[in-house]
Amino acid sequence: MRPMSRLAPALLGLLALHLGGCSYIPWLAGEKDPRPPTELAPVATEQALTPLWTIGTGKGTDGRRLSLEPAHQKGQLFVADARGLVTAISAADGRILWQRDTGLPLSGGPDVAGDRLVVGSTNGDLLALAIADGGELWRAQVGSEILSVPRFAGDQVVLHTLNDSVFGFNAATGEQLWNYDFQAPVLTLRGSSTPLILNDYALVGVSGGRLAKIELASGLPEWITTVTPPRGRSELERIADLNATPVVMGQTVYVATYNGDLAALDLVSGAVLWRRALSSYAGLTLADGTLYVTDADDIVWAAKPEDGTGLWKQEALRYRILSAPTVVGNTVLVGDLEGYIHLLARGDGRLLGRARLAKGAIQAQPLVLGGQVIVLGADGTLSASILATGTSIPASSPPAAPSATPTKVATPRP
Repeated sequence: MRPMSRLAPALLGLLALHLGGCSYIPWLAGEKDPRPPTELAPVATEQALTPLWTIGTGKGTDGRRLSLEPAHQKGQLFVADARGLVTAISAADGRILWQRDTGLPLSGGPDVAGDRLVVGSTNGDLLALAIADGGELWRAQVGSEILSVPRFAGDQVVLHTLNDSVFGFNAATGEQLWNYDFQAPVLTLRGSSTPLILNDYALVGVSGGRLAKIELASGLPEWITTVTPPRGRSELERIADLNATPVVMGQTVYVATYNGDLAALDLVSGAVLWRRALSSYAGLTLADGTLYVTDADDIVWAAKPEDGTGLWKQEALRYRILSAPTVVGNTVLVGDLEGYIHLLARGDGRLLGRARLAKGAIQAQPLVLGGQVIVLGADGTLSASILATGTSIPASSPPAAPSATPTKVATPRP
């Protein structure tokens, strides 16, 4: 298990109480973090991110950990900030097309489909705006914080709230269609997984280490599987949340739980096919038959989807509060708490280079849009870059030296 005191400096407010009361938490009393972020060693640059444009899009997450991430459609990017500003940007040159001040403390989104986008707030507001000019189309209230991205699912919008309720709304009118409540434990991570939409179903990770497959027509679960049963004597030790969005290949679902496991499940039945001990809340991705995972100690792993066997791990970025990985060609990208994007080789995990693209943390998973890498910093900085091979080092990076070497492993371990 990852020591709970590690969470303090980077994930302020990560714990959410559902029934009130809490045992003593050391870092709340001012205890120094015993596991500070690993200092960055100089790295020889084999690859670099060449910047195309950079703009400011508001206040970003305003110092909190929120699910605010860029969305895109037809050459346009859409970004929201924690103080209610929604911005539309041209992906080609970074021009701001329009901005809308919603006046809401936004915390999840946006997602975009057709002629509208949706965002959620910490006040429980679900808001739909026109992508043409940001005009308000409708709003709804769910009574709990929306700390994940609301997702379009055909003619519905599906969202997951902090108190583990899942809702379906009519995407055209904002009318509530259904609601399913999952019973939450006393203590959970402050956050909730973003629904993954699969045709007529949504896959939603909930607290207690559970994954549910929900039928969109009725809002009822087809199955609920406990991926990682809560373990330990105290409520802190028993936290086992599934905050990372699942990924799917064929008829197999891959998930990672905090204080739990990397696992594969059968999409039809929900049966667990395999488990490997690996704690994660940042997330995972799947590319060309390989899983890439950022674990709770900020070690980046590559693993086989057939059985979870580890291919390599990169430990040089330990405790740097990494984002979920993104794959671009033969490169794996992760963001960190100081605004750096780190480039790792897909084949063996070695560090290929880095670039500083924001002054604040990069919490959102980097987005690949055509040949561009889109990065949103927690300070509201939005940038577009292209991946290039070369020996030049970005001005914000340290001087050149041999890169850190990854460790080859047999199976993931936290």
